[in-house]
Amino acid sequence: MNNPSVDAVVIGTGIIGAMAAHYLQEDGRTVLMIERGEVARGASSGNAGILAFPEIIPIAAPGMMWKAPKWLLDPLGPLSLPPSYALNMAPWLWRLWRAGARPAFERTVAIHAAIMPLARSEMLRVIERTGLKAMVSQTGTLDLYDSEASFDAAAADWAAKRGAGFGFRRVGRAEIDALQPGLAPQFRHGMFTPDGLQVSDPYEFTKALVDHVIARGASIRIGEVTGIEPTATGARVGLADGAAFEAKTVVLAGGAWSKAVAASLGDHAPLETERGYNTTLPAGAFPLQRQLYFNDHGFVVTPLSSGIRVGGAVELGGLRMPPNYKRSEAMLKKAKDFLPDLNTDGGRQWMGFRPSLPDCLPVISPSGATPAVIHAFGHGHLGLTQSAATGRLVADMAARRQPALDLEPFRIGRFR
Repeated sequence: MNNPSVDAVVIGTGIIGAMAAHYLQEDGRTVLMIERGEVARGASSGNAGILAFPEIIPIAAPGMMWKAPKWLLDPLGPLSLPPSYALNMAPWLWRLWRAGARPAFERTVAIHAAIMPLARSEMLRVIERTGLKAMVSQTGTLDLYDSEASFDAAAADWAAKRGAGFGFRRVGRAEIDALQPGLAPQFRHGMFTPDGLQVSDPYEFTKALVDHVIARGASIRIGEVTGIEPTATGARVGLADGAAFEAKTVVLAGGAWSKAVAASLGDHAPLETERGYNTTLPAGAFPLQRQLYFNDHGFVVTPLSSGIRVGGAVELGGLRMPPNYKRSEAMLKKAKDFLPDLNTDGGRQWMGFRPSLPDCLPVISPSGATPAVIHAFGHGHLGLTQSAATGRLVADMAARRQPALDLEPFRIGRFR
């Protein structure tokens, strides 16, 4: 059916879609959200809950490709590529390697450094205006290193963060013990970021924001979007069940499933999925005080209202391969080694799809086919962190006003 009375359609109810809907409502727009599965249950539900504003260093970095072969040889290491998917990933990995060249890397760091202050200020604004402030706490972030050598190897990254205005301090074993008792003795080198922010639970946070926009008049339609086409007054969104909705504005925030929908408009992005794994242990599994980054191992341990989450690592395996929960088990085993008193019983395993682009930047851009369609996907590990900035920029584009940030680095056409 056609529904010309729809004002704005947002495809996706993850944190990016929820923020886009919120900001469109702030501009007086009525919103229909379309979700292919369960509301707020995609990648947004399984992240670590960290508002990682200082994380301006992309995974595509100089020297990364020298480390990658070693990682790839370990099927349970921080970066895994199943052999059956290697050919599919070859073009994406080539682009990732190019993005790690020094000039491209420095440009990406500068772009992230520019968007993060907007991300932080807009997130703080959203939680105040929506009543979600109680779901965000300042726990501080403790980054841990196995050795002085690995700590020293990260010096340039910390210098870049300091240059971008983020505050932290080096900590030795005595202060590490004070900040987080119970760590294994190998951790004698770390960095502490006092203003590190944490949401109480990423699913509950995203769902609460969706509920907020619904309470303000938004509606939700469950269905799989198969394509978008321009119309004289906006765009038409087609669903697999034959339904169709016409709208003045359409926002594509479908996460890892955005690639095919964008392609229906002739917009091509090398979007892939970094399959993330975690285990959420019961809340009493360990007296965790704050976010812990185990930087030499590619995973984090974070305190949530729903328990203690052990998650991270990257598996490049697309959308169709079955989960390999041995990755969750490997991280949990390491977490037990690093936190000897951790009770690893009763955990819930999860696997989800981080939508990632090889230049480590999202797409926040009008479609090349029509300005009525706005793309907002590909945030990789930073979806929650950059969600409010993305929502603000989406609303700026929809209103045809000067955006709060230069959008050139995020345009869809950069991949041609």
